[in-house]
Amino acid sequence: MKTTIERIDTWIVDVPTIRPHVLAMASIRRQSMTLVGIHCSDGVVGWGEGTTIGGLAYGDESPESIKLTIDCYMAPLLIGRESADPAALLQPVRDTVVGNHFAKNAVETALLDIQGQRLGVPVSTLLGGRLRDRLPVLWTLASGDTSADIAEAEAMIAAGRHNAFKLKIGKREMAQDVAHVAAIKRALGDEASIRVDVNQAWDGVTALRAAERLADAGVDLVEQPLPATDLTGMARLTRKSPIAIMADEALKGPHDASIYAAAGACHAFSIKPAQAGGLFAARDVAAIAGAHHVGLYGGTMLEGSIGTTAAAHLFATLPSLDWGTELFGPLLQTEDILAEPLTYRDFSLVVPDAPGLGLRLDHDKLNHFRRDAPARTMSVPARQENS
Repeated sequence: MKTTIERIDTWIVDVPTIRPHVLAMASIRRQSMTLVGIHCSDGVVGWGEGTTIGGLAYGDESPESIKLTIDCYMAPLLIGRESADPAALLQPVRDTVVGNHFAKNAVETALLDIQGQRLGVPVSTLLGGRLRDRLPVLWTLASGDTSADIAEAEAMIAAGRHNAFKLKIGKREMAQDVAHVAAIKRALGDEASIRVDVNQAWDGVTALRAAERLADAGVDLVEQPLPATDLTGMARLTRKSPIAIMADEALKGPHDASIYAAAGACHAFSIKPAQAGGLFAARDVAAIAGAHHVGLYGGTMLEGSIGTTAAAHLFATLPSLDWGTELFGPLLQTEDILAEPLTYRDFSLVVPDAPGLGLRLDHDKLNHFRRDAPARTMSVPARQENS
């Protein structure tokens, strides 16, 4: 019996964060996630998530644009079609919709969730099979207050939750940022690995001076210090830097990854399925890294539990994760929309092993945080649109 896609629901969900999350380009006090639910005629529902950092301050998609793209452009291509083959379903979406990687990732994730549930296997199996059941998870210190960040990190280490930390810098003068980072590293000592994320805020001269000072302070890595478009500058910095340089915002799919790897413009890639355009595209980015001996890091867009779990399924299949992951997004939120939250212990995230994504949503919480509650947005089936 054939099963078809009957409807596609999308909601924007706004969940407060436990503290302000300060980046070079924005300060986040709540995370806005676009959730997509794909409903099939046999009762199976697949879930996906499209989440950006700071709305349009970070990139060229927003929660509102992700919802609109799915509702108006992707849903009509999917509703009424047989739901058994994600690849066949996604091809017209890829052919018809340019860019919009976050929206594509959300829909692809939901279709893989459906496929995994039907076959009785986790999404990681659909991606080739997992090599690990737990992922090391870093925590980002982003309050901007040195004493507060030290106290937060010490509490995380004592609780066995995180022993690697990334600091968001680039909003202040470089010397102030370096002093802030150095003080935290001195306080934590060898108990913790410290990395920094500049979110493209520096120029080449500033970045090299900072890398030298950060190396002296014991910092391990600098993430995207220069604008993503400055390929020449990133390559020059990578050659001269005494510590590892990682690309992040520059990697908007396999094409960008090929250019950066060939130019020797970084030592490591931050892999983000949403930024790459989906789990399969992110897997291609990882393969390019492997072919060029570029290290891998499992990045995040500060997704909630759905997007975090999807990324975890992919990262569990990668041959190496030299720099671990930062899949801490659900821990930054005051509430979890899952009936059973993800498990974090022993400095790691446990990858769910139930069919599909392996998640159950708490619909009461979902409805509470929905931006449009109590009304529900629903796409119109294609057969009605064409009548």
